[in-house]
Amino acid sequence: MGVLNQKNTVQEQYRTSDNLSRRISIHEKYSTNKQGFGNWIFSHYDFGADSRILELGCGTGNMWKGRLPLQGEDLTLVLTDFSPNMVSDAKALLGEQDNVSYREVNIEDIPYADASFDRVIANMMLYHVPDLDRGLSEVGRVLSQDGCFYCATYGENGIMPFIAGLLKEYGVTDTTNKNFTLQNGGGILGRYFSDVQRFLYEDSLAVTDVEDLLDYVYSLTNMSFIAQVERNVLKEVLEKEMSDGVLIVPKEYGMFVCRK
Repeated sequence: MGVLNQKNTVQEQYRTSDNLSRRISIHEKYSTNKQGFGNWIFSHYDFGADSRILELGCGTGNMWKGRLPLQGEDLTLVLTDFSPNMVSDAKALLGEQDNVSYREVNIEDIPYADASFDRVIANMMLYHVPDLDRGLSEVGRVLSQDGCFYCATYGENGIMPFIAGLLKEYGVTDTTNKNFTLQNGGGILGRYFSDVQRFLYEDSLAVTDVEDLLDYVYSLTNMSFIAQVERNVLKEVLEKEMSDGVLIVPKEYGMFVCRK
């Protein structure tokens, strides 16, 4: 996929929060790890009392709900997304906060000076960046010398590869975006950071209503391989995999914590 086509696909996928909310809801409803991925991610954050924090790709801001206001007299948080609608949704959800600001930002061209932030966050979005080298260079530029970069992502053995495997007889192959995964992300980050740690989150889905899973799958507008399979066919395939009314679906998520 060309850079322009990739950017257009992502822009359409995240034009509104509907698709994103649909994906979040299935994890909230069926995840077997009750800690919650968001809580787990936050357990790895280390914010000092005067940290300057930048989040790239904040989406709806749901990750920060219930975690604001931030504590610390000089601590500041800048929530950004390349989608203006997402920025608006985040601001509507979280409201005005004394030490929180909102801005439309593209990771490939971050409009801040060198070493502006002590912590930079880019969760579940680096695989969408058309020019990832440029994006990570920008992250390194705006990160302070003793700063920390947090980036969560998925692995190559999760939900969509599982579903693609069930549909082999229909000619379906896994075309999941593998530009930045738990498997290759460490090597990519190692070009920009001297210390890269990977943490894995143990989890799966225990789905009792396959309609929810179907909604999730068809919300992924970049998963063109699914379009060739009718919804009722996929529903039948999934229902055959259920045991005692439950479909166990593997998940593979985690995050990298990086320092210069």
